[in-house]
Amino acid sequence: MDKKLPVVIHVHGGYWEDGNKDIYGFLGRNFAKHDVVTVIPNYQLSPNASYDDMANDVVKAINWTVDNISKYRGNSDLIYLMGHSAGGHLIALVTTNPKYGIKKGKIKGVILNDAAGLDMKSYLEKHPPTSDHNYDVTWTSNPENWKDASPVYFLDADSPPFLIYVGKKTYPSIKSQNQTFLDTLHNYQPNVNINYLDKKHVPMMSHYFFPWVDRYDEILEFMGR
Repeated sequence: MDKKLPVVIHVHGGYWEDGNKDIYGFLGRNFAKHDVVTVIPNYQLSPNASYDDMANDVVKAINWTVDNISKYRGNSDLIYLMGHSAGGHLIALVTTNPKYGIKKGKIKGVILNDAAGLDMKSYLEKHPPTSDHNYDVTWTSNPENWKDASPVYFLDADSPPFLIYVGKKTYPSIKSQNQTFLDTLHNYQPNVNINYLDKKHVPMMSHYFFPWVDRYDEILEFMGR
């Protein structure tokens, strides 16, 4: 019987208003070379959905994977989440905020790739949401939702292991929010550090196009811990 393989669910970025799973076939092909099964879902986008709608779509993708991935040689007990930018926010949110119902221990690890939105509460208190990038729809005008949308406030001892990448040339808000996230995470996972890459925000994802980049080996090592 074929050995069941580890699984990566990758959630794309795009300011919570853009992006499509069809762009990322290269990621699945490159992970397949390392005997990793990849699931790449779409999710609803703003202005037709809020962060909560998007997060629930990600939960549906996780639940589908748990129920069906064995048909594709995947091991439903070895599921990892990976996300770039807005996708990094969404995977961090559903694995930390208990309201999304992801069973503790079900996700074996979370790979944040230049994740945005890890502390939307602090950000939106300084920059209230407007129609720019549909933030008024994505985050709503209710400050209670801003905290509800911020993974940093839900980290605890049961949070899954994190592997964190941040671009040295990325947006300042991404740098600062990842540092805030790490500072809180250190209460529970003291050995985690940010892996800084000498890249801007978009190349943090696009360099995965090349199968020889070190990220694949690093992620495999993370899976093996």
